[in-house]
Amino acid sequence: MTSVIELLRSHRSIRSFKDEKISEELLMGILSAGQAAATSSLIQASSIIRVTDPKLREELCEVGGGQAYIKDAPEFLVFCADLNRASRCCEMYDETPIRGLTEHFIIATVDVALVAQNIVIASESSGLGICYIGALRNNPAKVCEILRLPENVYPVFGLCIGFPAQNPEIKPRLPLEVLVKENFYDAMSEDDLIKKYDNELNRYYESRSLNNKVSVWSEQMSDKLSKESRAHMKEFLNKRGFLLR
Repeated sequence: MTSVIELLRSHRSIRSFKDEKISEELLMGILSAGQAAATSSLIQASSIIRVTDPKLREELCEVGGGQAYIKDAPEFLVFCADLNRASRCCEMYDETPIRGLTEHFIIATVDVALVAQNIVIASESSGLGICYIGALRNNPAKVCEILRLPENVYPVFGLCIGFPAQNPEIKPRLPLEVLVKENFYDAMSEDDLIKKYDNELNRYYESRSLNNKVSVWSEQMSDKLSKESRAHMKEFLNKRGFLLR
């Protein structure tokens, strides 16, 4: 097994960081690694807002449910799906961009996720820790206001980066046999594997060093998918110029 595979398999979310700055040289190297990610048709439909202003960090922390590491992490980045830049190119050639296509929304959202994951891998390979912040979507309109995002740009998630001040255990994932299917989608054998995974995950929760609890994956998913979650997102995305057709 290669060192890269071992690194990827050892991923943990870090929520406590040392009071140590990341050098500009290292950060720019990490960001350039993100920029090298695959991008559909070279659209490069992503933008990253590096938030260094403490006041803006405080405001984003409030939007993100008061997660203190949003304001405390050495670096906090907001990853945006961005069709504004490519749409402006149409103006250079007296063309009118087709607005609100679902396919364009998918391209931009996938593009920014690939950039972010490259940055995560580059960060972790450099001894840094990260934590994705999806809670910015609790109030994405407020995030747009804070960061002055134009039309056809929306915040997908934030990312805290810094030197870890904790060493949490690795959270188990579903068995590979559940994830990978050969030739056809066949879920017949999944239920027994999910029950075994429930037991494994519960043992992890009971024994981990921080935030012990009793919980299983299937119950978490039942709870999550049987309730509305961020129902405001469709209207918000429509107003930003996404998912109109």
